[in-house]
This record gives sequence, C-alpha cells and structure tokens, in this order.
Amino acid sequence: MTDTDSSPAPPPDPAPPRPRAWVGWRLAALFYDLWPVVAMWFALSFLFALAHTFMGHHDPRENIAPFSALQWLLWAACWGVTGLYAVASWARGGQTLGMRPWRLRVVRPDGALAGRGALWLRYGVGTLSLLAGGLGFWWAWIDRDRLTWHDRLSGTRLVRDPKV
Repeated sequence: MTDTDSSPAPPPDPAPPRPRAWVGWRLAALFYDLWPVVAMWFALSFLFALAHTFMGHHDPRENIAPFSALQWLLWAACWGVTGLYAVASWARGGQTLGMRPWRLRVVRPDGALAGRGALWLRYGVGTLSLLAGGLGFWWAWIDRDRLTWHDRLSGTRLVRDPKV
C-alpha cells in the first residue's frame, strides 16, 4: 500500500462557478424591467391624480403642482413600489422579469438566495449608482471580480445561469 492509496480522494466539485454578469446584460435587463415598472408608475400616478381631484382640485387641466408635497410623495411612492417589485422578485427566485431572458440571477457569494435586508441594501445602493450617472454599474468594468457598487456593499452577486 502506498501513500497515494491511503489518502482520501478530494470531494468532487459540485458545480463549476457561474460566470459573472457582463455590464451589457445588466443594462439590457434594466431596460426590460423598465416596462413593468412604468406600468406600475402609471397605475400609482392615476391613484395620486384621483386623490388630487378628491382634495378639491376639480379642473381637469390642473395637474399636481411641481415640487409640491404631493409630487414628492408620488416620487417616493414610485421609488418604493419599484423597490417592492425588485426585492420581491429577487427574494422569490433571484430574478426580475427583465433578468429572465438574459439568465441573470442575484445570489449570495455561496450561490444561495440573498435575504431581504441585503436585497433592500442592493436596491438602495443601486439607486444611488444610477443617480450618479451609472458610475456604480460601470465600476464593474474595472473591478477585479466584475462587481458593481451594489454587489459589493450588499454582499450579493449577479451571475449568469447556464443554458438548459
């Protein structure tokens, strides 16, 4: 019996690591997700316009005043509804509607689905990244692990699933 026979064989690797998502796929998924989000914004805006009418503004040509408290509340509600859509989708299966055609999935570094706290942090930092002209997204091009700001800060990863 030799030394090589007595040593246990290393366990097989369960699955090869999935490739990181390319920035172009991320942007394509964002574009696809724009459409269901805009539909939710339209529905929410209709409710706000209805509330505006019930508050005594009966002129059909009168809109919610720019920079009024009601308009700021509408923007905050749109941001919140978008966050609910994204976080609920990510928590349920790791994907939004826009991520499915590109086979993208949000996971923790170990490959499991991320928790809601990490997903809300991801959404918040992703929002700041977009407000900064997308700088956090473009950061993935120079990052050694191809991670964006919201990937790094939330402890999540966007990976591409293999074709089935």
